[in-house]
Amino acid sequence: MLSTALSRPGCVCARGFLPNSSSIAASLSLTTSPSRSDAGERTGGPQEEFRQLLGDCSRRAKRNMSKITTELLLERAVPKSTRLRKIETLNLSKLQLKTGDLDPRLFSRLRHLQKLDLSDNLLDKFPNSLTLPDLRVLNCNNNQLEDVTALKQFPLLEELNYENNGYLTLNDDYKVMFLLQNLRLLNGKDITKLANHVRRVNSRKLTSKVTAHWEEFFRDQLPEKYTAEQVKSIKKKFLKSVQTNVVYGPSSLSEFTRWRVKMIAEEFLTCSLGLELNTDTETEENMDENEEESAESSKEAAEEEAKVTVTPRKRKRNSSKSRFGRKKSKSKAKTEKESVPRNSSQEEDDPAPDKATASNEPAEEATPEQGDEGTHKNGEQFPKGQSNRRSSQLTGEQKSQEQDNGVVNLTPVRNSKGKEDFSAEPLHFLQCHSKGNSREDFKTQLWSCVFEPLLDCAPRKDPIVSCSRTVATCGGESVCLIDCETGVVLKKYKVATEEFFSVAWTTLPMVLSDSRKKSHNILAAAGRRGIVKLIHVAADFCYGEIKAHKKPIATVCFSPTRETHLFTASYDKRIVLWDIGIPDCDYNFKASQLLVLECLSVPLRIALVPTCPEQYLLAGCEEGCFTWNIKLEKEEKTRPFEASFKFPDEEGEMSTSHRVDGLAFLNDDVVVSKSSKPGCIYLWSWSWSFDTKGKGSQRTVSAVILAELEWSTTDLSYLTLSTCPAKLHVFCGDEKGSVWIYHLSNYTTAWSSAKGKHSDKRIPPTQILKWPELRANGDHLSEVYINNVITDPTFTYLVALTSVNITAIWKKS
Repeated sequence: MLSTALSRPGCVCARGFLPNSSSIAASLSLTTSPSRSDAGERTGGPQEEFRQLLGDCSRRAKRNMSKITTELLLERAVPKSTRLRKIETLNLSKLQLKTGDLDPRLFSRLRHLQKLDLSDNLLDKFPNSLTLPDLRVLNCNNNQLEDVTALKQFPLLEELNYENNGYLTLNDDYKVMFLLQNLRLLNGKDITKLANHVRRVNSRKLTSKVTAHWEEFFRDQLPEKYTAEQVKSIKKKFLKSVQTNVVYGPSSLSEFTRWRVKMIAEEFLTCSLGLELNTDTETEENMDENEEESAESSKEAAEEEAKVTVTPRKRKRNSSKSRFGRKKSKSKAKTEKESVPRNSSQEEDDPAPDKATASNEPAEEATPEQGDEGTHKNGEQFPKGQSNRRSSQLTGEQKSQEQDNGVVNLTPVRNSKGKEDFSAEPLHFLQCHSKGNSREDFKTQLWSCVFEPLLDCAPRKDPIVSCSRTVATCGGESVCLIDCETGVVLKKYKVATEEFFSVAWTTLPMVLSDSRKKSHNILAAAGRRGIVKLIHVAADFCYGEIKAHKKPIATVCFSPTRETHLFTASYDKRIVLWDIGIPDCDYNFKASQLLVLECLSVPLRIALVPTCPEQYLLAGCEEGCFTWNIKLEKEEKTRPFEASFKFPDEEGEMSTSHRVDGLAFLNDDVVVSKSSKPGCIYLWSWSWSFDTKGKGSQRTVSAVILAELEWSTTDLSYLTLSTCPAKLHVFCGDEKGSVWIYHLSNYTTAWSSAKGKHSDKRIPPTQILKWPELRANGDHLSEVYINNVITDPTFTYLVALTSVNITAIWKKS
């Protein structure tokens, strides 16, 4: 293991204090030691000889010690040079140099020095201002160095050697790996992989623990309005407490851990206290970008106290017992400002997607528990979780980790019938998105989930070759990766000031440090803040972000043909196509905006047309269903919609005034959509509908309805649907916690021959999967809304996301 190779005994050796010490020892061994009485009586004996010998040695040392001069530097250059600023390689080894001999004024003239050899000297530290801006290789072997932190002044250093410095330990190895971001070789060993772990994963873990320590023990100690003296006092207490109580990694690295914890804590306090001093409604970053927008959001938030809104937040009803408020009238709905997916609770501490609520959380992370919002300049983030999948048999340590991630398993009580209505086994009911990891949080709403593509089956190919069992879910301030079979939360990413609404997967051919390419799954997550987080799941690292919109992002999706093309649909009434690029081995990447699609209302769901995914995109919006031509060969970078689709309203009249909050393709041609018309899900033909546009060149066309699916008569919005094209199934949850399942393989042949004609009789669900009776802390969980439901491509696992912070997983029998 590399860490073992880097470790050295922590002994202290006293070596090299006198020049030619071996010769002195030999001389002393030939000297006869006198007795005490002889020493007192004889003046010219061995004692005098010994003193003379030491004096001679000292004089020889002074003669041999070469004071560093311009002439010496020019002579020691390799090759020899006539000017200091032309020197690129310099050998100053075996000169008995001490720290005071390294004159910063003289060294500052070595502007282009790349290699420096200071081995076999007497250095105990480095001056803090040597000013060697281009130094790449440094050899400090066989010195007396006691500290390495001054090496941070050489940011371009790639190779470092300091073996046989008895005061340095493994903790110092970790310090230089963190401080020197370009370091590749340490004492002859390739430390690239370990260094990345130290700089990223280790820092994220420690940042998460520091943040949690503040939240649990110190946040409430700080008054709402505080003085500089109070800040100084609590800072002193916090730094002492956090260094004592935050423990991570082996005990052999405790010194490094304390060093990093102090650094992280100081940055955290500066950041979080600064945020709380300067803003009440938005994060510091958002205010910096647009102070006027932040002020407007604060005003809107105040107005929301007096009125009710709808939108991918939770629908509101009249019942006083309901978690939601009243449903708006049609006229009011048209004039009201759009909002964002909202938590069912109306309490202030539960952010609502429909308004930019205030956040008192400290500066975020996307932690597998920070992200890049929360990425400090030191490189730490906070995503928190485990790097590898675990078996269903959890060890005590693993169970402890699950508790850290806020995971609560709820056991379903058997239905009164004594059996489940659906031929599937209810595996897990997880409460893993809780705010602050609270077991009492049944208010956080979950919005989006998607199964991870299998790397060995190339996600662009037939997905039926095998089964994926890892699903990404999002809601509240976190994104979770869950193993459906075991119910284990593999990873958890957290951004304290975010509320996530959508996640999407892609597979990128990333370049490794040895220039080889390897495919890795990348997860994109977005929400209220309008920022897309890019997470390299295998590395447990949120490596970047795209500030895509100034308003919340409702949904995201990747192109099935171009793995770097990402669509983001926002409450700013725009859909944007991005090229997110491919990160290199150091996670450097470049994102670019390729296209902007203008919408007449907020886009809620988007889907690329399977037969021509590089030409047409379909979107369900607050006020209709639209399509755009997205061909990049066209010159226009900002485009209006190409066609708007009409659907029957409650009176049977064709209308475009529908909120389309569910949209997916059942196969290459059949579209499944759900609008505000109660009790109905439409199936319609993309090709037949769009062909009518070509015949008359009109922008508004009637959708060619193939069938209607019988569904709940609820008027609640944002209960979205999904499809399993490989098995020709449609899924949609309702307001009672049930999942409606439609198996439609027997109908597709009839649709193709019907030429747009369909029966007035609605197709009933094949099965309705009832919500089991769940109890938490002895209380019965009722009024459960299924916000989203999906299956893996083989229909092995079914995952449902709810309005009560529960992820439900079934496995098909």
